[in-house]
Amino acid sequence: MIATAQNPSKYAAGYALIVLFGINTLNFFDRLIIAAVGEPIRKEFDLSDASLGALSTAFVLLYAVVGVPFGRLADRSPRKLILSAGVFAWSVLTAASGLAQNFAQMFALRLGVGVGEASCAPASTSLIGDLYPSEKRGRAISIFMLGLPIGIALSFAVSGTIAKAYGWRAAFLVAGLPGILFAFAALLIREPTRGAYDAAVQNTPQVSAYRQILSSHTMRWIIVSGILHNFSLYAVSSFLTPYLMRYHGLDIQNAGFAAMFINGILTLPGLLIGGVIGDAAKKRRANGALLVATVACFLAAPFYYFSLGITRNDVYPFVLLLGTAIALVYFYYPIVYSTIQDITPPQLRGTAMSVYFLAMYLLGGALGPFVVGAISDYFTKHAAAASGVSEFSAAALEPFRAAGLHSAMYVVPVLSVVLGLVLYMASRSLTEEVE
Repeated sequence: MIATAQNPSKYAAGYALIVLFGINTLNFFDRLIIAAVGEPIRKEFDLSDASLGALSTAFVLLYAVVGVPFGRLADRSPRKLILSAGVFAWSVLTAASGLAQNFAQMFALRLGVGVGEASCAPASTSLIGDLYPSEKRGRAISIFMLGLPIGIALSFAVSGTIAKAYGWRAAFLVAGLPGILFAFAALLIREPTRGAYDAAVQNTPQVSAYRQILSSHTMRWIIVSGILHNFSLYAVSSFLTPYLMRYHGLDIQNAGFAAMFINGILTLPGLLIGGVIGDAAKKRRANGALLVATVACFLAAPFYYFSLGITRNDVYPFVLLLGTAIALVYFYYPIVYSTIQDITPPQLRGTAMSVYFLAMYLLGGALGPFVVGAISDYFTKHAAAASGVSEFSAAALEPFRAAGLHSAMYVVPVLSVVLGLVLYMASRSLTEEVE
């Protein structure tokens, strides 16, 4: 096919996808550093699990809220400029996080990182929607979303290793450097024509963009699914390294490597296979891709449950079971993100993603780490009281934190079942809308 203003060349699309993948990798690398080095931060600042979870919440709060205006901006302005400015800003603030002297400073810096990273997803997915036709979007988004497990895996492995050798502050300083390069690489992306691979858009009624997006029953179910999905994954990611250190007795470096396998290497098949199977199922029936995601989430629940039943210090089966569970729920990303692109008019795709992210992160990602951390604190005190401890000081509670966090993590398999039910309702709604 000859490249035109409407059809970007495969080379321009390929370069853009590579850069977007790199930016998304940095996005999740910088986002998960708190999870990777959370235990030494908690001990240095004398934090509870709820406060440790709140550091993850800090990032998500502004990430969710600021994402809405960024989404509207992505529908009206050059998306590569938004990406370039965003990755530069969050990289500088990530590096600055290594200089924080207390909880309040770290909380404020993580808020700022959230503002920068909020530019990434709406602009990136909107670009992909215009770089690739519908039948290839699932695979393109799965490649873009590979930045999620790879970024997380590298964050746990690299940050844990640096923290063990040089302290947790050095991990933040090192993480900020690559973003400067990608900020310049983003400027070289060729901005595609909006709706390049979509049929001409009919004149639509002059209604609010947000009303138009939320008028879809499928979109509303997808938003609910995003809340459940992010609640669980952010809770797991935020407390995975502390869980491995407390319950399975690993040091921070080995816990980082184990988390790298669980949240990175073992999840790669989920993204790649999810995109391919989702696109194939979509050709057979309109709601085929969502049905694939539904089944994957139902299958993940028992793997979550049995991973928590693994006895202390038996790390290898825990890594395999939990990694399989997360790989299955990673089917969600290429399928749901491409579905949003399919059901949304090209001129509203950035806004649709920002609305979805607002709910997903504000009610899911922001609450997951804090709520599970609070539940962990509750069970920690309960275990301490059962052992005869009467004064709940930080030192007195420390021996019981492994048991408390272990009990709190059982929230996750339950939510995986609920997520499967919500995705099934979204698939039914999509069929009705198509008909």
